[in-house]
Amino acid sequence: MSDSGQAVRPLKETLPNPTEADNVIYNPSLEELREFSREFETTAEFGSPSYVSRERSRNADKTKNAIDDEFGAEDYAHLEDALEYAMDNEILCVDRQMGRHSEHSYRCRLYVPKEYGRIALAWAKLFEPVNGEGEPDFVTVQVPDWEEIAVRILPEEGLTAVLGSDYTGEAKKSFLRLFMFHAKRNGGLGLHAGSKRVTLRDTDGDLQNVGQAFLGLSATGKSTLTAHGLWLDEEDGETATMLQDDVCALLPDGSIAGSEGNGLYVKTIGLDAEEQPSMYDAVTHESAVLENVDVADDGTVDFDSDRHTSNGRAIILRDHLSSAGEDIDLDGVDQIFFITRNPIMPPVAKLSSEEAAAAFMLGESIETSAGDPSKAGESIRVVGTNPFIVGSKGEEGNRFRNLIDDLGVDCFVLNTGHLGGKDIGVTESVTLLREIARGTVEWTEDEATGLTVPSSVPGIDIQEFGVADNVADYESELENLRTERQVHLDTFEDLDEDIKDADY
Repeated sequence: MSDSGQAVRPLKETLPNPTEADNVIYNPSLEELREFSREFETTAEFGSPSYVSRERSRNADKTKNAIDDEFGAEDYAHLEDALEYAMDNEILCVDRQMGRHSEHSYRCRLYVPKEYGRIALAWAKLFEPVNGEGEPDFVTVQVPDWEEIAVRILPEEGLTAVLGSDYTGEAKKSFLRLFMFHAKRNGGLGLHAGSKRVTLRDTDGDLQNVGQAFLGLSATGKSTLTAHGLWLDEEDGETATMLQDDVCALLPDGSIAGSEGNGLYVKTIGLDAEEQPSMYDAVTHESAVLENVDVADDGTVDFDSDRHTSNGRAIILRDHLSSAGEDIDLDGVDQIFFITRNPIMPPVAKLSSEEAAAAFMLGESIETSAGDPSKAGESIRVVGTNPFIVGSKGEEGNRFRNLIDDLGVDCFVLNTGHLGGKDIGVTESVTLLREIARGTVEWTEDEATGLTVPSSVPGIDIQEFGVADNVADYESELENLRTERQVHLDTFEDLDEDIKDADY
């Protein structure tokens, strides 16, 4: 650290060369990584390794980056501590490729102590192997056995230090955070979103491709809807293909670049073979890695148990998820859905570009065990439903509105929770997604709410889901909601005024 505490040494001068340093095991095999953490493993009944971490979720409150936060000498000292640890201790170094897009892919390097090979094992299964040797774009040093939990990021340099946490999610998000940061720097926008390609018959009977993206926090149904086959007629050439389920980048040409080319990091609580057969098959394959799932000593797995946490996870391979395609990039996006659990929102509403940008800024959702377990279930607002934004949040909203305007993308808010006391199930949500893609939904302005809502949907009696019929005192509830929304939007000084005024 310099005397001013304003810079750390360049990566090449600070970290050990993994191909030459005696203390570094460089790019060991997946089998070796598993063996390094054998003493921490409980082998599941499927033959897959299962681990229980000390930390069960990300430590958002202990994370700081040098762009958005006051970043002083103590913060740089945390980075120095991590780098010095990598130089002085036996450590693993694993390189992987994040993304495949010609203009938006990166070489990533993770350093982690040998005994925590399980973290490297899980992380390595998410991303694809690199070709040959080369300098990394992004580097993370994770040191779980540290007296203090601290996550510190230098976005411009592509460096992250994770101290005191043994949670795999910290390693994963350290790279995805920078993936999104660089998308914005290059004129696009990083999205905490899933993406899929739907091929179906339109109202004229012709096959067409529809690109869909889903923005939502963990546990709101993002992965479920992204991976769902939409009950299409495959014999008639109709398919629904999951491309990404977590983080991607909307680029100025309308394509969506994927990040994770090899695997997915999915929640397992309540996983059911009948409701999510494709996901269940992948999670119960021997190639999966289970984290914080209830696995008995004899290997019996209970996906309904929250004995360790309700944020149980599995790293699964795309090759074993039948709904996942070979591609991870979407050629063009046509429809974007904001997933909410707001109980006074209809099952779906169509938004103007300004309303969509307001919805992006509001990011209405519920807190989950992946974020702050102590507040799980509470209503929250997270810009872009993306807790990993680096830089101005108002600029994110302006950029989103400009991109969807230029690209002509249709945007919707989708309620996957309940309306008043009426449940909105997977059946209703999936039917809406399919019929919106097919172009068979008829729309009208709802007199009660002023929202653009469906008047007719094949396969659903949509009239049962009227806000006025299901929400007690809905006028007062909506007035309070819109007041809260306006107050929230007004906090973003650099957000364009027409977006602030587009409260829906």
